[in-house]
Amino acid sequence: MDKPVGHIYQPLDGALSTPPSQRLHLILLGVDNVAKSIIFYEALGWVQSPTSFPEFPKFDLGGYALCLLPKENLAKNVQADVSTMSGFSGVVFVYLAKKPEDVPNILYRAIEAGGTLVRPATRTEWGIAGYFQDPDGHIFEVDYEYEWMLDDDHHLIVDKMNT
Repeated sequence: MDKPVGHIYQPLDGALSTPPSQRLHLILLGVDNVAKSIIFYEALGWVQSPTSFPEFPKFDLGGYALCLLPKENLAKNVQADVSTMSGFSGVVFVYLAKKPEDVPNILYRAIEAGGTLVRPATRTEWGIAGYFQDPDGHIFEVDYEYEWMLDDDHHLIVDKMNT
């Protein structure tokens, strides 16, 4: 985490690929209008997590979260073609790594399994993140951010953040 934003991480020398636990933690939905989408989900009876931000509302789905953000921002994170959204559905599934060094190793495992690297493990403003596509083109993010809180069984605790 001591590297500058934009630094690309490689799997550790001699390290084996790391299988992720069988969990997803976030479903990111890229939306055209975050405020309008919040109104919709709240009308369904869903309640925003107190750890939400105006441009990143979170809804606790019981150990994982539905998160909304502007579709253009999500596409930039994934490095999809923003002008046409070509090949990008606006949905990203997120796996939260337990340790920073797990991010490149899990991405490497996805490639070994037949996935395609979309974006290598890169230092971001918030932590370390990288993206891969499964053989059918679905996008997954592998992310490490200190702020996310996970329980002993690696479930996301949506309504709390590490500080």
